[in-house]
Amino acid sequence: MKGQEISKLSVEDLKKQLLSETERLTKMKLGHKVTPLENPIQIRDVRKQIARLNTELRKREIQA
Repeated sequence: MKGQEISKLSVEDLKKQLLSETERLTKMKLGHKVTPLENPIQIRDVRKQIARLNTELRKREIQA
């Protein structure tokens, strides 16, 4: 999901998406410690997605 798609989401959807991505990151990190992921770059991509969601939430908070 890129910036344009994120900006179209409502605040509730952003929070739900943020929660699911955070859970996904936690599971990926734990799984990676037990058995290495085939593509560890996925962890970085999920972190970036979380940052995008947080940025959009903060932007809307400032505008309100």
